[in-house]
Amino acid sequence: MKPSVLLTFYRVMAYVTAILLIGLCVAVILKYGWPDGSAIQQSGEAWTTAIGIAHGWLYMLYLVVALLITRMLGISAVSMLLVLLAGTVPFGAFFAERKVVQWFHARPPGDGRGNSGERNTGGDTATDGARSAQS
Repeated sequence: MKPSVLLTFYRVMAYVTAILLIGLCVAVILKYGWPDGSAIQQSGEAWTTAIGIAHGWLYMLYLVVALLITRMLGISAVSMLLVLLAGTVPFGAFFAERKVVQWFHARPPGDGRGNSGERNTGGDTATDGARSAQS
C-alpha cells in the first residue's frame, strides 16, 4: 500500500474513532445523568449501546492501521503505544493524528521505508542510474 494512501486511511480512522468516542461520552452522560426511565435516559442507553459497538469495531481497525503506519515511520515503541491508545481517550486521536502527520512529512527522503510510494515506471535508466550514483 502506498504510504500516502495509508496515511489518508489512518487519518480517516483517527477522526472516526475520536468522533465516535466523544459521542459515546455524551451518550453515557445522557444514560447516567437523568433519572431511570426518563426519555432522555432511555435514549442515552440506546445510543450508548449503538455507539459503543460501532466504536469498538472501528477501534480495532484503527489499531491495525495505526500499527502499520507507526511501523512504517519507524517511531519508538512508546510513541507507537501512545498512538495506539489515543483511540481510547476522548480527543486523543485528534492529537495523535496531528503528530503522525508531522512524523510522516518529516521523514527523510530515501529512508528505505517506501517514503515516496512511487515506483520507477520505466523512465530513462541511464538517468536513474546517474541519480542514484550521485546520492
